[in-house]
Amino acid sequence: MANDTMKSWQYSTFNGKLEDHLTINEGPIPAHSSLTGDQLLVQVISAAINPLDYKLAESGLMGRLVIPRPATPGLDFCGRVIAKHPSNTAFETGQLVFGGFNNPGKSGTLAQYTVIPGACCSPLPSGVDPDQAAAVGTAATSAFQSLTPQSLKPGSKIFINGGSGGVGTWSVQFAKILGADVVTTCSTGNVDMCKQIGADEVLDYKKTNVIEDLKKRGKVFDLIVDNVGSSADLYSASGSILKPHGAYYQVGVGSQLTMGTMAATVKRQVLPKIFGGHRYNFLNMNNSSEFLRPIGNWMAEGKAKAIIDSTFSFEEVPDAFRKLKEGRTKGKIVIHVSPSPEE
Repeated sequence: MANDTMKSWQYSTFNGKLEDHLTINEGPIPAHSSLTGDQLLVQVISAAINPLDYKLAESGLMGRLVIPRPATPGLDFCGRVIAKHPSNTAFETGQLVFGGFNNPGKSGTLAQYTVIPGACCSPLPSGVDPDQAAAVGTAATSAFQSLTPQSLKPGSKIFINGGSGGVGTWSVQFAKILGADVVTTCSTGNVDMCKQIGADEVLDYKKTNVIEDLKKRGKVFDLIVDNVGSSADLYSASGSILKPHGAYYQVGVGSQLTMGTMAATVKRQVLPKIFGGHRYNFLNMNNSSEFLRPIGNWMAEGKAKAIIDSTFSFEEVPDAFRKLKEGRTKGKIVIHVSPSPEE
């Protein structure tokens, strides 16, 4: 490497908005000798941001307990392997890879270099653009896991709450690849986009009382996937919507991540086990190569693609978070961290 320093976006303890407290700091590139287990030292080419990147950082005491400070945000990336631990035989130096961390921590992907477990990465398939691959990570693996655990059969009927965001755009595409019939929701401006990526029916929540519309259909859904998570109404109504052996998966955590919202989630998981009712599943992130590889293959085959709302330069990271917080993005926001292989 030409020099031994790198730039990264970091924050320390703060009150208020993450984007107002981010600064670019310079520090040493992690030493090759510091790698342990299956770790990779990766030069980040592109990174994608998620709501969790700011929600946990802004959650007060909970965020401070979980994430040591100063910290670099960012979970998802595409980059080049610079070094690997000798025990890691799954990757080669110079190889392009994509993936994401399983949890926010002290080191993230909004840095020119990062150290990440190889188990959280997958080789970049030929023909897949780094921006597309960076947008996979947390959103796509969450969408994948919310669908495949049910061993969906062709013709299964799925309701996806929130089909136009980072997770939802993947959910709709994967469900269609698996042969499901998909009903989803979005705002007026995103209806056409949801149809273009494969949704069979799109409910405009600005014009329709979604819960009442679903109840009128009866118990016709095999699976509900909630990518929004801002209201308990959908789960409360699930008994009138789901088939007897249907399942409910919550992926979104709502507008805020607090002790109260987490307690409500635990309550919904426990009560059906005691009193009966449809099982409530809260999806835990798992950026595993087990999920990344098939997603990458689908992309290489042209069956799925990332819907990218916008891209920002590395210097514009605070603006990228402001854009994400507007809550009106179509798909993912990607950050250009280092020059792509073609540049």
